[in-house]
Amino acid sequence: MEPITKFELSQEFHDRFQRALNEHDKKFISSSLEEVNPADITTLLYEFNSEESKYVLDMLSVATRAQIINDLDTETRKSFLSIYSATELSEIINQLESDDAADILNELPIKTSEEIIGNLDSDLKSQVIDLLRYDEHVAGGLMAKELIRVRATWTVVECIDEIRKQAETVGKFYTAWVVDEKDKLLGMVPLQKLIISDPKTLVKDICEDDVMPVETYMEEREVAEIMRKYDLESVPVVNVQGQLVGRITIDDVVDVISDQAEEERQLMSGITEDVEEDDTLLKNVRARLPWLLIGIFGGMLSARFMGFFEHELTKITAIAFFVPLIQATGGNVGIQSSGLVVQSLANPGYLEEGMAQRLMKVFYVALLNALLLSLIVLASTSLFFNNNRLSVVVSFALFCVVMFSSFVGTITPILINRLGFNPALASGPFITTASDLLGLTIYFLTVHVLL
Repeated sequence: MEPITKFELSQEFHDRFQRALNEHDKKFISSSLEEVNPADITTLLYEFNSEESKYVLDMLSVATRAQIINDLDTETRKSFLSIYSATELSEIINQLESDDAADILNELPIKTSEEIIGNLDSDLKSQVIDLLRYDEHVAGGLMAKELIRVRATWTVVECIDEIRKQAETVGKFYTAWVVDEKDKLLGMVPLQKLIISDPKTLVKDICEDDVMPVETYMEEREVAEIMRKYDLESVPVVNVQGQLVGRITIDDVVDVISDQAEEERQLMSGITEDVEEDDTLLKNVRARLPWLLIGIFGGMLSARFMGFFEHELTKITAIAFFVPLIQATGGNVGIQSSGLVVQSLANPGYLEEGMAQRLMKVFYVALLNALLLSLIVLASTSLFFNNNRLSVVVSFALFCVVMFSSFVGTITPILINRLGFNPALASGPFITTASDLLGLTIYFLTVHVLL
């Protein structure tokens, strides 16, 4: 195996490559990309416009070209492929597995997609047409049609001969899926077991029936959770009749998990759309503005609420000094609590596995934190303000804020999850704004009653 050149995108190389593109220096471009991993070429092409990137790709083999285009993020790929003709795209898509081909076709205009399908190889065409029937976020839309399928009645030697034929159209595989005459899934045979078994042994005698198939209509997140939980490299996909129709591999699931993590990260940051830093100004503003407006609305409510206690503020101005402390502590406690719950909700059994015990643990953690924080504030305010009554009020208010913010941060994502929404909505700006309002309410009511 030839070594892959280690690639590093420096500013110096970027400038030299740009100059080569401007001068159409094919010799430099070809030599600089020779033996470079396609994934690194993809990273490099993000730095240039579509026409320049196409000029580079046209120098590469069609297989490498297809791999690079398949690795592009969806938005970049949509823009990039718009400068290709249907004939050029057909040549590229013919190099892909059926699931990747279907994903790209779904991103193209219908007219272009139909032209491409008409030019695909017959086997890939039928597989892609079948995949396009499924929504892209279910197992049927995630699966690839290419797989190793063997009959239970075959001998090991017959099975290996058939694998040699089928392997020409299948990428990586570690398992042969065993079916009956009606293509109903019976089990699987790991390749290792096939190799070490006697050639005359029947497949049904070495078949393992403890497989975990997923149905074509199963949500992609459920598929990802199954593969993560049971550490599976691939899972078979069956239709409602139990017939084997495809397989999902770990690389497909990694994409799902990455997309899910990115979605939750943006929700927790208060971003309502899938947006990148280099997206248009309008898209960036539109993605960030809603939660900022909610934050402003919450701040105005806080200001109005403080106005109700103007008398207390004029009587003892020192109580205003502790408003930032109350708000910051309540927000931090809420964020911590909701973040842990959102993380735990990734486990489908979280709500069923000892919910009462989990809530009691949350209560005890909040109680201990509230006691420690309130004692620290009590000692600090007594030392710096020399007002024991004020110190007691502030520390007691802080104790209540920590307890209530912990409760709100814990219960909110659970309720949102029950309502069918992404629990990550309960983190970030949402819980911060709610905790601020809650903290101020508790603080000023405590001041009003005790001072």
